[in-house]
Amino acid sequence: MSHLISAIFQPGFFSNGPVHTAMIIGGGAAVVSACIGVFTIIRGQSFAGHALADVSSAGGAASFLLGVNPMFGFLGMAVLAASAMELIGVSRARERDLVTGIVLGAGLGLTALLLYFDVTSHSTTGAATSVMFGSMFGVPASIIPAALIIALAVILLVIIIYRPLLLSSLDSTLAAVQGINVRLTGLLHLLMLSLAVTLSAMTIGAILSTALLIGPAAAALRLTKRAGTAICLAALIGVGATWGGILLAYDSYNWTPGHGWPVSFFIVSIIFVVYLLTGLRGQRGRFAIPAANSLVRL
Repeated sequence: MSHLISAIFQPGFFSNGPVHTAMIIGGGAAVVSACIGVFTIIRGQSFAGHALADVSSAGGAASFLLGVNPMFGFLGMAVLAASAMELIGVSRARERDLVTGIVLGAGLGLTALLLYFDVTSHSTTGAATSVMFGSMFGVPASIIPAALIIALAVILLVIIIYRPLLLSSLDSTLAAVQGINVRLTGLLHLLMLSLAVTLSAMTIGAILSTALLIGPAAAALRLTKRAGTAICLAALIGVGATWGGILLAYDSYNWTPGHGWPVSFFIVSIIFVVYLLTGLRGQRGRFAIPAANSLVRL
């Protein structure tokens, strides 16, 4: 047994500082993504989540250019994009996707320009890789307090507006009849979504952060019809995939000496496999809009 444990956990894994930082920030990002990801799927805004993740890359590129904390760059651009998408006030899904696509295109164009300036002005050749695909073992420990504050703020806000958010996600007309400010709830959801993609972008990169946001939540909604249970399952899947990816990436330094494999590759691969496995159970857990009197059970 001891040989098996030593083979799985390579020497220095539990005492490695960058590993500790990656597990804390990655775990927090997974939990937050699970909370928001379930509502994002129910609201049919998976594309919006992907767009915010990609647009946030412009903020990450700007932070490299200005020499500031990357987290604040990702966060600032994601919040601006979320506010723009919601304040435009498009209600129909087709028009909403159109606006989201326009914001996404503009954000990626700005990212390309800023990354060009990063390379030509500061010779930061690794900026593009870090912004787009993450550099979890390179995240400084000084970011932990701010990341945990963001994670706790999102979780607390989800708890506070859970029922209005759930009802407006299931049936906005019914929510409006019951006196819920659907517009405000939608704005709060997008703002929380921007915080979630910020943490995800810090860990596995802007391009791949959608996998952490949507994958665990989609797998969980295949297993249960209860939103609360789905959030808990999504959190377990997300944290398990993140920590498992960190472990595999650390072990990979012994597979190809001196060159570890990307953490983001392992995390996304684990999520993909879990999603495929949950599909073997069929569509029993497909989330459907329940009757109003059954919402109390969700």
